[in-house]
Amino acid sequence: MDLEPGTMDSIRSGAYGQIFRPDNFVFGQSGAGNNWAKGHYTEGAELIDSVLDVVRKEAENCDCLQGFQVCHSLGGGTGSGMGTLLISKIREEYPDRMMMTFSVFPSPKVSDTVVEPYNATLSVHQLVENADECMWIPNNVKSTVCDIPPTGLKMASTFIGNSTSIQEMFRRVSEQFTAMFRRKAFLHWYTGEGMDEMEFTEAESNMNDLVSEYQQYQDATADEEGDYEEEGEGEEEYCED
Repeated sequence: MDLEPGTMDSIRSGAYGQIFRPDNFVFGQSGAGNNWAKGHYTEGAELIDSVLDVVRKEAENCDCLQGFQVCHSLGGGTGSGMGTLLISKIREEYPDRMMMTFSVFPSPKVSDTVVEPYNATLSVHQLVENADECMWIPNNVKSTVCDIPPTGLKMASTFIGNSTSIQEMFRRVSEQFTAMFRRKAFLHWYTGEGMDEMEFTEAESNMNDLVSEYQQYQDATADEEGDYEEEGEGEEEYCED
């Protein structure tokens, strides 16, 4: 789905265009203009019923529906605004099904629009409430992945780790959001679509709480490692005696 028709032709003519059902393409005519409020409240709200009809048809064709996966971007207007609107609507209609998202997060090196911090923070505020699991993808992943192996090596490996490092990304976006919101920069683009400043305040608070929660887990892990090292040292001294 998209709020502008230009992407439909590029998808259909692409390498994977034939794997999608023609009836499942839903496109608007105006676009969101990188405005979260347009995607969530105005332009996206007009198109959301058509998207939900497609979702219902696919869900009815499933023998055992387990959940939904949504791939979207958090920096623009459609993926962030209408994407989170779709997630909330699916959550209302299928409350007992899993909701998983693959969310493309703004990168500090590759920036498409100046209001990315607004769009991303408002989206995270919605994802915390309606998504069960979020897989974040940095927007500069293509430029950071190096597929050239070192000299003499022809092996590749993939590492899956569990850490709290994502808080750095949240903190960076939160600082950018706060710097813009204090000056009311570009705020009229959003309030003109029916938003209230209180929504920005709530989203900022939610993001700060998220950073604090990850920091607590990080501090707790560090304390546990320190306790383990102290216990190990005590055992060594006992053995020496």
